[in-house]
Order: sequence, then C-alpha cells, then structure tokens
Amino acid sequence: MKGWDRRKTLDRSVTHPHETPMARTLSWPHLVALGVGAIVGTGILTLIGVGADRAGPSVLLSFGIAGAICACAALAYAEMATMMPAAGSAYSYSYAVLGELFAWLVGWSLILEYSLVVATVAVGWSGYASPLLASIGFPIALTRGPALGGLINLPAVFIIAVIAGLLMLGTRESARLNTVLVVIKIATLSLFVAVTLPYFDAANLHPFMPYGFAKTVGPDGVARGVMAASAIIFFAFYGFDAISTAAEETKRPERDLAIGIVGSMLICTLIYIVVAAAAVGALPFTRFADSPEPLALILRTLGRPGVAKIVAIAAIIALPTVLLGFLYGQSRIFLAMARDGFLPTGLAKISARGTPARITLLTAIIVAVLAGVLPIDQIAALANAGTLIAFASVGLCLLIMRRRAPDLARPFRTPLGWPVGLGAIGGCLYLFASLPAKTLLWCLFWNVIGLLIYIFYARHRSVAGQAAQP
Repeated sequence: MKGWDRRKTLDRSVTHPHETPMARTLSWPHLVALGVGAIVGTGILTLIGVGADRAGPSVLLSFGIAGAICACAALAYAEMATMMPAAGSAYSYSYAVLGELFAWLVGWSLILEYSLVVATVAVGWSGYASPLLASIGFPIALTRGPALGGLINLPAVFIIAVIAGLLMLGTRESARLNTVLVVIKIATLSLFVAVTLPYFDAANLHPFMPYGFAKTVGPDGVARGVMAASAIIFFAFYGFDAISTAAEETKRPERDLAIGIVGSMLICTLIYIVVAAAAVGALPFTRFADSPEPLALILRTLGRPGVAKIVAIAAIIALPTVLLGFLYGQSRIFLAMARDGFLPTGLAKISARGTPARITLLTAIIVAVLAGVLPIDQIAALANAGTLIAFASVGLCLLIMRRRAPDLARPFRTPLGWPVGLGAIGGCLYLFASLPAKTLLWCLFWNVIGLLIYIFYARHRSVAGQAAQP
C-alpha cells in the first residue's frame, strides 16, 4: 500500500499528460441556473411523496434539517472550489488534502452518488410521463421496472439518452437550454403554490410528527421519523456540487463558483419551503405519500385536473434539468479520475466539440440500466450514502486546510469556517446513520469493492504513483 497518502498539488498550472483543456464558456448566471436546475426537481416533484410517507407533515422539518446540513456543505464546497478550480470536485479536493486512497474512496462514492441520482430522477420523470403515454396506448409494462410488475422503465431510459446526447453536443448549448428549462420549472412551481394555497388547512398538519423524530423501524420494515425522512430526501437539496465540477469551464472561477454554489442554495431553499408547505397543507399526507407524481396527484384530488396536467407536462419538460446537471457533473468527475489514471486514460479524450463524449456515453449506459429496473426509493437512499461521504470529506478538507495553510489565498472564505466544517461533517454522519440498514450494508459492500479495486488495480495505474517511481 505504499503511496496511499500521495497528494496532488493545488496548483492548477501543473497538469498531467492526459489533461486536455476544456473551453471556458460559463459565467455565474449559467452556474446559478445549473445549480437551481439540478437542485429543484427531485425533492419537490418526486421525493416529497416518499418523504411524507416516512415523516408525515413533519417532512417540512425534514426538509429544514437536510437544508441546514447542505448549507454547511455548500459553504465548504465554495471555499474549496475557489481554492482549487478543478473538474473533479470533492474527489480532487480530497486528493490534494487527504491523500490518494481517500480520494479514490471519495471518487468511488461520487460514482455511486451521480449514477444513482440520474437514475432516480429519470424514474421520477417517467412517473409524470407514463400516465400521458398510457392515455395514447403505450404499454404499461414498458413504463415500470420489474420491482413494480413491469418489464423495463423505457421512458426513463429514453430521457437519459436524450440528455446524454445534448451534453455530448456541447457545454454552452446545454447551459443555454438548461436556463430556459429552469425558468419553466420555477413558473410551474409558482402555479402549483397559487392554486393550492387557498386549500390550505392547518388540520392536515396534525399530528405533526406521527412517527417521532429519530429513526424507528416499523412492523413493515420501513424506517420512519423526521431524521429517516431527512436521510432520504437529503438529495433534494444537493446539486450544488455539480457546479464545482464546472470549474475548468468557468470564465472566472475565483468569483463565479462561489456565487453559483451559495446563490443556488439560497434560491432553492426558499422555493422548497413554500412549495412543501403548500403541498402538505392542501391534502392529508396519506393521500399522496409514496406517489411518483405527488404534486399532480394533489391537484387532481383538489378537483383541478387541468392544472394537474399542466404541472405534469411542465415536469416532463423541466425535470430533465436535474438529469443534465448531474450527468454533466459525473462526466467531469470521471474525466478527472481518468486523467489521474484511476480509469482508462482513453476515457479522458475530449471531443472536437470540447466535451468528454466517451465518458458521457459510458455513464449514460450505466445509469440507463439502473433506471430501467430499480424502484425510486431504494435508488435514492443508496445515492444519499455516497453523497454524505463526499460532503463530509469536503468539510474535513476545509478544516484541514484552515489548519495546514491558514494564509493560503482564498478567493471565497466561508464565514465561521470551523462551525461550518464541523456542521457539515457531523450532520452528514448523523444522516448517514439514519439511512436504512439495508442501504448501509449496500454502501459498505460498494466501498469494500472500491477498496479492492484500488489495491489491485487503481494504485498501480496512478499517474502520480508512476511519476514518483525512479
């Protein structure tokens, strides 16, 4: 295991032979739109139903707790991203601060996070698209995975293919379309709030915490409670980490990355509070718990089928912004890992249009298989496990760099650095412990596989390791 603690330099002027520069075409409005597009969607348009099933009306509190922890992580990301504007996000920060082995495990966790998030959102998108397809005679068996009695979730596979093709076309073109779709998404959520607020009934909030605060496992084997719901809907707030992967394609990373990360979190937190309150107050949570299309279901139950159809259609149009943000982020993390030799270096090749087309295609194939066969709640829980590991590592990197290099230039310096870093680490560990036991076992299994791959394959191919050899 010699060399497991090797660290990369923070100096971005030092490059590896496999590093082909990408065009700097993004500014802070693109990054804010990328963050809002990636964050807003999954939690409100799909996972609010899962969260309500786990916590009841106190899912509002679950959103608040998850958002506070994510805010700490976002501030840590903002400082690290401006210090080291590299495509690899938490993987690259860990390589520079914690060492090679930790970087590999973080990168391995990010593979889990991004792959499963894309699959989850694709399944959620299919939940809105399938009723419309069924109305024109599309086979129901082709809109559900085997776990739900179908053959394959073909709409989910289709939307992943479309987004992957768009990303391979070009970054600037993708960013422009993403901005338009984000505007449509926000307008749709505003319409939902305007229609449902008149139906708000405080009685729907009682009992507010039917399953308690801490995670408890019921007779049906499902973990419930405020923290159990927070651990599931946690990824309703992340997406800002995808912004950090755009560092090499940002015109002024020292300024634009912090604006994009912090700005998108503030905007999305406000949106979530308003929409979640309108949803839970308009209808008893048992009526839409675990629904793949909770907002449209609420509107139909309230006797507004026309508005429900508008929301469903708008979700079909706008929800792919989440796919775009995360599929974009994963391809850039894979790119960084391929440059470092942890993945085949041929995958680091940049196409004539300035995009990592090979990695994007490979990623799309993997997540399409996942989305086609797995149910949404199991995908979401396992995705969160990988994310919590990555977020905690960035909080740790923040604290170590504050101690190791207190005078190093920081274009963005997060206020209250130690409380923020400790909040990110402690909050992520608590949420990690609140995940279902099955999810934790799968996460352990995933990381054991990752460790074995590092020992027997990746560490021998490490570019840094080869450079250190006499």
